[in-house]
Amino acid sequence: MSEKLTGAEILIKALRDQGVDVIFGYPGGAVLPIYDALFKQNDVRHILVRHEQAAVHAAEGYARSTGKVGCVLVTSGPGATNAVTGLVDALMDSIPIVCLTGQVPTHLIGNDAFQEADTTGITRPATKHNYLVKQVDQLARTVHEAFYVARTGRPGPVLIDLPKDVQFAEGTYTAPQEVRHKTYRPQVKPEIARVEEAIELIASAKRPILYTGGGVINSGPLASQLLTQFARMTNIPVTSTLMGLGAFPASDPQWLGMVGMHGTYEANLAMHGCDVMINLGARFDDRVTGKLSAFAPGSKKIHIDIDPSSINKNVAVDIPVVGDCAHVLEDMIRIWKARQKQLDKAALKSWWAQIGTWRSVDCLRYQRTDKVIKPQYALERLRELTRGRDPYVTTEVGQHQMWAAQFLPFEQPNRWMTSGGLGTMGYGLPAAIGVQIAHPDALVVDVAGEASIMMNIQELSTAVQYKLPVKIFILNNQWMGMVRQWQELLHGSRYSESYSEALPDFVKLAEAFGCVGLRATSVDELDGVITQMIETRRPVVVDVCVDQKENCFPMIPGGKAHNEILLGPDDKPGQATPEEGMVLV
Repeated sequence: MSEKLTGAEILIKALRDQGVDVIFGYPGGAVLPIYDALFKQNDVRHILVRHEQAAVHAAEGYARSTGKVGCVLVTSGPGATNAVTGLVDALMDSIPIVCLTGQVPTHLIGNDAFQEADTTGITRPATKHNYLVKQVDQLARTVHEAFYVARTGRPGPVLIDLPKDVQFAEGTYTAPQEVRHKTYRPQVKPEIARVEEAIELIASAKRPILYTGGGVINSGPLASQLLTQFARMTNIPVTSTLMGLGAFPASDPQWLGMVGMHGTYEANLAMHGCDVMINLGARFDDRVTGKLSAFAPGSKKIHIDIDPSSINKNVAVDIPVVGDCAHVLEDMIRIWKARQKQLDKAALKSWWAQIGTWRSVDCLRYQRTDKVIKPQYALERLRELTRGRDPYVTTEVGQHQMWAAQFLPFEQPNRWMTSGGLGTMGYGLPAAIGVQIAHPDALVVDVAGEASIMMNIQELSTAVQYKLPVKIFILNNQWMGMVRQWQELLHGSRYSESYSEALPDFVKLAEAFGCVGLRATSVDELDGVITQMIETRRPVVVDVCVDQKENCFPMIPGGKAHNEILLGPDDKPGQATPEEGMVLV
């Protein structure tokens, strides 16, 4: 006869069987049976955050840096609603999360009971899928199914709403191997005919480009290895979205840098001028495409994505390939070799020569000075002083995020954690905590702005409680920098509510939380402060006082095309390079 367990005990057993070793959460009345079950075991570790939004961001950092499913536990009502921002963030960036929310007892649902919210209704558009468990015997099956849905296909957040009476009720356990989803069967392997079409089109290209996204990283380390192999065997230039950084080594000469609104000149001009675009695991979002009617106008487009709904959603493509990036790349390499394909060497040489001309512009240059710390210089010094340590980097959202993407190169996947689709201020610190929990001996740095860091500053308490040596590297320009930049460029320098007034003393604030606080106000102080930050095995907050007027370039203004990129504050919207300046072969 099967052993009878309470719903809370069934839940913990199911999490253990799904390989969960850590859960980020915050207790409340509707989840106390689960917290009691957690107390009685040692297999699943609980990390107490200070806000439920932070619990989801921490789980995102954990998931993004490990490739595992992140796990969250929050109570009903405000606990669940506080988690919504994190869930939407995970949905837009395809991060696998399972979020467990408490709910009032089943007989009170719909009665406006204390701390009741329609969690499944609220989170339906915020999750890949959600569940309300009303019978204890369905609990284990639901948990196993939720992890399957979260991790397969295009990853994403899944929520399970757990009424309190279900947590107390006794039932039987269902093992993972006995659970098989009835309908959800993502297509992992591509149609070979489509791959063959793609190979023929690539082989005919004169100006090809590989446009890679977060789907390559979500596919796992093998996909990044195969991408590198395919790029090198074909000598095709490679660019990446913000979420795809690290999928291809930044030190490789074929790497053009990030593409999009704050991408490099060479990457954006190559995207604009290519004749064959191979999209691997990116979704043609608006920050990359710019003006859709002028997006890579002379190109044929191949789109490889595990999510069929992403294909032809934003940009019409010529060859759609549905499948996991690793499987598709395996087939592409095999077919390319079997058919002994080669690109036109003369055309490719001319294409690389044109790219070399664009590269020579040195689009990331900035005005160096010894009088004030430039934010770009601060990141260059951070890069040099952490060389060889292979740091994990998270960010908040704003100018500092874009500068970090431009000036911190990544040689492998899963080292870069940022909020791409939703652009969530307050993401970086809790995400860094999640990364540090997963990699306790690693160097984890959150590149922050003084405005964004205030959104979830309370999580310093979590870092201190669990002795997590996360580093918060604040580029403090005393402005909501990206807001100010747009107001300057597009709104006549009317700086409406973008000045960061009444800022705390970040050094004293860090010390009040029990962290180490450091500050750099001059170029001469910077290296010593960064070195001290790295060598301190405690949570550290570094306040780097940077140039208040510096803006982030290159920049493609909203609604403009790639070849209307601005290289600096003196540029005017218009074509950055004349069409006839391109070598068309």
